[in-house]
Amino acid sequence: MKTKLIALALFAATGATVMFFSGIQNIGAIDRPQVRPLPQLTPTIAGVTQQRPKVEVVFVLDTTGSMGGLIDAAKEKIWSVATSLASAQPTPEIRMGLVAYRDRGDAYVTQVVDLSDDLDSMYTRLMSFQANGGGDGPESVNQALYDAVHKLSWSQDPNAYKTLFLVGDAPPHMDYQDETRYPETVATAKQRGIRVNTIQCGENNRTTREWQRIAQLGNGRYFQVEQAGSAVAIATPYDKQLAALSRELDETRIYYGDDDTKEKQQRKFAAAEKLHAESSLASRARRATFNASAGGAANFLGEGELIDDVSSGRVDITKLDQDLLPAPMQAMAPEQRKAHVEREAQKREQLQRQIKQLAAQRAGFLKQKVEQNGGAEESLDHKLYQTVREQAADQGMDYRADVIEY
Repeated sequence: MKTKLIALALFAATGATVMFFSGIQNIGAIDRPQVRPLPQLTPTIAGVTQQRPKVEVVFVLDTTGSMGGLIDAAKEKIWSVATSLASAQPTPEIRMGLVAYRDRGDAYVTQVVDLSDDLDSMYTRLMSFQANGGGDGPESVNQALYDAVHKLSWSQDPNAYKTLFLVGDAPPHMDYQDETRYPETVATAKQRGIRVNTIQCGENNRTTREWQRIAQLGNGRYFQVEQAGSAVAIATPYDKQLAALSRELDETRIYYGDDDTKEKQQRKFAAAEKLHAESSLASRARRATFNASAGGAANFLGEGELIDDVSSGRVDITKLDQDLLPAPMQAMAPEQRKAHVEREAQKREQLQRQIKQLAAQRAGFLKQKVEQNGGAEESLDHKLYQTVREQAADQGMDYRADVIEY
């Protein structure tokens, strides 16, 4: 079987898995519906806990017509990226964001997706992007970089690893007099501890000069790939079953809270339904692997997930105000609610165990296929993972050299 190289350039950009915190959301007192996240903690050697390190990654992506192959690949690979980054030690708290850009006169100049640990919602936004417009040379790179630095909710933590990857094939417009040019924006990014990396698609010499300068000014790295990018993508005999288990795992989620919280939860349900309906088997298999891991729990659980809050002891189901519960559970007696949650918790545990077993078999299959085809050291996946690995080390995080999820 021959490994198929397809476009990646954006989300392989982190080519490594992202371990999210066990995704636990705290509901203050039981009689108060507000849902607040618990501090992200990790154990120390002495047995004391400390805050998890933070990793924040933003992709600034040219979405004009020439970038179609790369955008399609990004839709396939986002879950591989998340799974690969999850291998860091200590396990980091990960947020990812996106700035899509074109140019003045196109359907939009930029569209911003803020940093979040909710990859499902981000992924459905990515699915809506189609390559179009452009064709006239330079694009609104200056505006895209400005929005990426100024319009996203970057952490104020000086110890966080914060990085963006600029991905495109055309140079910036330097003739627009009413916008901030990239040297000033990149200088601001550097002051805020945001490293700026660049990935050039194709061989435009003007783009090469500008992309190299941006990376140099941003204390980042520059890469050049073929027009569609390059990434390792391999279908496996485990994808179909993993995709089916992924849907079953989603169906174990029980949400509760006030009306505003329930509305947010319905949007998360809708995002999951969209990806189950429209994404490929391979993509859904990768998502299953991520969501069943400790690092994927934040994305899987979301906000106000009842089974997790009850299992962790943060909520007593027999004392919870019934108005906060989903409608089917409101008619149950307190002990019935408790039994229902326990059954669903057992089902979830079994599903996660099945997914982890299949994911391990899938990983072995992929490793063998990659080795049969001479390895992947020259792939964009590998190079970008090494970028994150080297840069995150400055913030005290350790990524193993051999952990890349395909």
